[in-house]
Amino acid sequence: MASGTATASCELRFASGRICLDLLTTTHPEERLDSVDRLRAWIAGAGLVPAGTPLAGATPGWLSAFCELRGHIGQLVHGELDGRSADGALARVNAVAEGVPPALCAVRREDGVLVRRLRAVPGCEELLAALARDAIELLTDPAARASLRRCEGDNCPIVYLDTSRGRRRRWCSSEVCGNRERVARHRRRAALARA
Repeated sequence: MASGTATASCELRFASGRICLDLLTTTHPEERLDSVDRLRAWIAGAGLVPAGTPLAGATPGWLSAFCELRGHIGQLVHGELDGRSADGALARVNAVAEGVPPALCAVRREDGVLVRRLRAVPGCEELLAALARDAIELLTDPAARASLRRCEGDNCPIVYLDTSRGRRRRWCSSEVCGNRERVARHRRRAALARA
C-alpha cells in the first residue's frame, strides 16, 4: 500500500459484537478481504481458529466462499433491520450451517494452563459453518436481534450489537465514526459563530 492512510483504512476490525457482523465490516470503507493472506488474518483475528493455527490450505476459492456467505449474511441482517425478508439468503445460510464447525479440544500448556486447540486443521466448509451458525444464533435470539444497530456515521453501513449501558451507542466506533461526527459538529458550531 502506498500510504499510511490506505493501510489504516484496510485494518481488520473486530468490534461488532459477533463474528458474523465482523465479517460484514470487511466491506467498508473498501474491500478488506482482498487476498488469501488477509482472509487468514481475518479468520485468526475473529477467533474462528486459535492463534497460531496454520491455514496453509486456504485458497482463492476460500476467499470467494467467505465473500459469498458475507453477502448472504448481509442481506439477512439488513433485511431484519429493514423489516423485509431475504428468503434466498436465508436458505443459503441455513444450507451452509448444516456443515460441521471445527472441533475444539482443551490441552494443557507446559505451564499447566488449559488452552483451546482444534482437533484438526479446519477446511473452508467447517469455518463457513461456524459463521453461518453464528448468524442464525444472532438472528433467532430475540434479545440479540433487538440489540442490532446501524452506525449513525455518515455513509457507514456497519451493523453492530449495542450492549452499552442504556443501549445508547450511536456509532460502530467512537474513534472512527464518532470522532468524525464530533469534528463535523465542531466545524458547524465554529461556522455559526463566525457568521
